[in-house]
Amino acid sequence: MLEILLVRHGETHWNREGRVQGYHADSPLTETGIEQARALARRMASEALDALYSSDLGRTRQTVAPITQSTGLQVNFDSRLRERNYGAFEGKTFLEVERDFPEAYAHFRTRDPHFAAAGGESTVQFHDRVVQVLERIASQAIGARIAVVAHGGVLGVMYRHAMNIPIEAPRNYTVANASVNRFGYERGAWRILEWGDVSHLPATSLDDL
Repeated sequence: MLEILLVRHGETHWNREGRVQGYHADSPLTETGIEQARALARRMASEALDALYSSDLGRTRQTVAPITQSTGLQVNFDSRLRERNYGAFEGKTFLEVERDFPEAYAHFRTRDPHFAAAGGESTVQFHDRVVQVLERIASQAIGARIAVVAHGGVLGVMYRHAMNIPIEAPRNYTVANASVNRFGYERGAWRILEWGDVSHLPATSLDDL
């Protein structure tokens, strides 16, 4: 069995402000986020990892940098591990999205899995992208233990995929900054071994939007 530790990036300034981060828009880690990344690095050093992967956005690069130092592993950056592309919504709070794009926001709130903001991708497209890249990574690392530093949306896709939850269903799980979420992968099947572990962090962690 392959073990994959899916890790959400550390806290960013836009996390604090409740702004939509996505495929293009980015925000640096806060001081808390930097401390979370250091705590993750200490945790990952004890995991005997065989490989390390990461989204190529700035917030994940900041989070993974100390992990490469603590583990001695080179990181494999992959743009397919980026957050969902929210198009015109990115960089705005949801109050601003509702103000600026009232019709699109109302449609977004219906949880239609085929809805995409202007210039963005739908829930279906995002789900398919995430599952495909993680299954490709998994197929190349059978029997290993690897870590993947990504985003709240990516973790949410895999939680639903492993638990067989419809992608349009309301969210009933948390996705904390700098949390460790352990999955097993064997013969094409995913299962959750551990979810939302923040025991390595010195303080509470923000949930995803």
